[in-house]
Amino acid sequence: MNNHSLCELFLRTDFQKAWADCDPFEKVEQLQGAVFRQLEARKTLRFEQNGSSFFIKIHRGVGWYEIIENLIRLRTPVLGAENEYLAIRKLEELGIDTMTAVAYGKKGINPARQRSFIVTEDLINTISLEDFCHRWQQIPATFRFKKNLIDKLAEVSRRLHKNGVNHRDYYICHFLLAIPDGVENIDPDNFKVSLIDLHRTQIRKQTPKRWIRKDIAGLYFSALEAHCGLTRRDVFRFIKVYTGLPLRQALHDYHWLWCGLEQKAQKLLTRTQRKSGGQSC
Repeated sequence: MNNHSLCELFLRTDFQKAWADCDPFEKVEQLQGAVFRQLEARKTLRFEQNGSSFFIKIHRGVGWYEIIENLIRLRTPVLGAENEYLAIRKLEELGIDTMTAVAYGKKGINPARQRSFIVTEDLINTISLEDFCHRWQQIPATFRFKKNLIDKLAEVSRRLHKNGVNHRDYYICHFLLAIPDGVENIDPDNFKVSLIDLHRTQIRKQTPKRWIRKDIAGLYFSALEAHCGLTRRDVFRFIKVYTGLPLRQALHDYHWLWCGLEQKAQKLLTRTQRKSGGQSC
């Protein structure tokens, strides 16, 4: 990567070859594929290259209005693809399954007009936990799989928050479950769940309590909305694994986290249900 104030660029070897003699910032604007999101300042599409499928997010500058509006509301503005690129690298460092970045670029000193992009491998043969858990209403999950899934989500959450990372859109729809042999043939003891949509992720030395609460409330709310059939025992299991403490001590030492969590999640659920056709993700 070339690290200087005007331009940053990373291309995996296959993209170096495929985009040789091209300006990457012009190349990404010429890519054709299925468009998933199209806004004035941002575009997301899936494209194919050399027989493989990729996703690209193109950022064209958010403008000063959005930057100032976020600052007034005490929110950190997301200027472009850099946030997601750094988050992917951080999760890789922490051993958390996520997307694989194969190309990234950023140029421009002016934050309001900064151009950037990120290309990630398409996570094929996966299903979101939201869609997967909806199936439990007809086909309940086995005790073993449900237990192991709760353990995995609690451990991922713990690892994120212990290392200064919070997601900000921490819903089960942003976890993709690998189903290489089909949804009916998941090994309950050995499965992979990848965390995606990291563009709003924040990374600090220490995660503030308010953002931990927001992440955990979002995860709980989205599980309720997906009708996962969570029991009190399931919640207690999550708490024990997340804290690494006996339940009684976990409830006491982390009272600031669990107190009011149910009400916060229910409030989010009620707000979503009031919106006609509203979804959590």
